[in-house]
Amino acid sequence: MHTNSLIELDRSAYQKNIDFLKKTFGKKVLVSSVVKGNAYGHGVQPFVAMAFQCGVTHFSVFDVQEAKVVKATLQDKATIMIMGLVQDEDMEWVVKNDVEFFVFDKSRLTKAMKTAKRLNKKAILHIEVETGMNRTGFDKNELNTVIAFLKKEEQYLTFKGLCTHYAGAESIANYYRVDQQIKKFEEIYAFFCKNDLKPEIRHSACSAASIMFPQTRMDMVRIGIMQYGLWSSPEVFVTYLNSKKNKTDPLQRVITWKSAIMSVKKVNIGDFIGYGTSFMAKRKMKIAVIPIGYCHGYSRSLSNQGRVLIHGQRCIVVGSVNMNMMTVDVTDIDTPKKEDEVVLIGTQKELSVSVASFSDFSNQLNYELLTRISKAIPRKIIE
Repeated sequence: MHTNSLIELDRSAYQKNIDFLKKTFGKKVLVSSVVKGNAYGHGVQPFVAMAFQCGVTHFSVFDVQEAKVVKATLQDKATIMIMGLVQDEDMEWVVKNDVEFFVFDKSRLTKAMKTAKRLNKKAILHIEVETGMNRTGFDKNELNTVIAFLKKEEQYLTFKGLCTHYAGAESIANYYRVDQQIKKFEEIYAFFCKNDLKPEIRHSACSAASIMFPQTRMDMVRIGIMQYGLWSSPEVFVTYLNSKKNKTDPLQRVITWKSAIMSVKKVNIGDFIGYGTSFMAKRKMKIAVIPIGYCHGYSRSLSNQGRVLIHGQRCIVVGSVNMNMMTVDVTDIDTPKKEDEVVLIGTQKELSVSVASFSDFSNQLNYELLTRISKAIPRKIIE
């Protein structure tokens, strides 16, 4: 287990986020907590345990491995839905454990039926349809075959959901494309109903779509980034604020990432710091070495640009971010010393370093930075 840093998950912040989301979407809309990518870096096991305590009972994952972690954590207390990879050898476990899953091609549809038949147990399917993302989903010309198959094998297949995914709802530049997708999804739903096959639920909205296109909320929303206290993009945040008189951010960041100074040393004018010659001291400096590098998820692109908090002051990363270490300028801090707290994401005294602020210094998205944080870093739930 990595002991160089610690990630804290704020339960009260998460509860406020979930309460806000449920109030925004209304009682009739189910909120599915998306915990793919190691729960966006928060850690699947501790995060789902915390989310369940906060009233969340539906979790969306990408693959079977993530589904197994949720299952081991919550047993049969919550619904698990796999949105991505189900390999043939895992289908038996999925069906046997009542795990729901997306079906977007004929081979998976057939495999699900055969496995369910052999186990004499129904497979719970969400039929994903192609509306313009051009990634996964049944094309319109395949729907007659899908409908016929679902009717024929209804003894072994539960048509739980009809779903799709939007191609960039977080940006107004994609408005027309997403609007066309919404219309196409509505047409496909009507086509299923016309053929006497109606899903139990319809779902299509991610965090961005749920705010930018309220009509996409339907029966369930698949919420990832917003539940963690972050917005999909500045455009989504502004769209929300423009609809409200109160212009304050209702979301609270759940994650805090902390480390500690490993050593402090002095550097003379004209000396280079770290590998190569990317940073030369223009004054006498004090630098602190932090035992965090790109192997822990702190991107190398933040070399000479990233910020951390020490003694309640903002300190800049100087030199290249190494595999296991980085150096920060602590010249203007009084008596920095070994073991002093370093905040990489979070708040210290009056200042904060947000996940979103990293995009000011690199090309990383909120999602990318979070999911790159090492799984080996311990996660701790705080109140």
